[in-house]
Amino acid sequence: MGENEVKQPNKKAKILKSEVIFEGKSFGVRRDELIEPTGVRTMREVVTHPGSVVVLPVLPDGKIVLVRQYRHAAGQYMWELVAGRMEKGENPKKGAERELIEETGYRAKRFTVFLDVFPTPGFLQERMYLLLAEGLTKGQAQPEEDEKLIVATYSKRQLEEMIRSRKMRDAKSIAGLLFYFRFLEKRRKRRN
Repeated sequence: MGENEVKQPNKKAKILKSEVIFEGKSFGVRRDELIEPTGVRTMREVVTHPGSVVVLPVLPDGKIVLVRQYRHAAGQYMWELVAGRMEKGENPKKGAERELIEETGYRAKRFTVFLDVFPTPGFLQERMYLLLAEGLTKGQAQPEEDEKLIVATYSKRQLEEMIRSRKMRDAKSIAGLLFYFRFLEKRRKRRN
């Protein structure tokens, strides 16, 4: 514990009432009336989500596979790591395997979860698993009907420049790449 950190009890909120406001294909919205662990009675809207996977595919030469696609909410094309919503009953490794094949055609011998984050915990229930994909072999992409993707590979230097110059603006990809470069890349090289 840091010197300025205050120890808080590990209590959870007490839900008094919960109502589903919307249920869509990708997410839902729920309104909860609750008593927070601090004792405050309040209302919270929560975006429900089944969870997602983000795949960082590393080729034998160290280059990393990215996809470029149009993101309607952002109103632009974006370079990002392979990613998608987990399907019902799917674990992160199965979801990562499916998404990697769909979006790029690559298959991986090994998937390793290296980050497990909540991207927007203030209102979004989504839990995001970031996985390293190694031992890649090329194959034919199988994109969903609404996915029009460009697949490309980049070196560490190129990716760092994309981040620095703001050519890459996708938060999950930036976080995953920086974590990989800072904490995992050297260990991966020693193993191979």
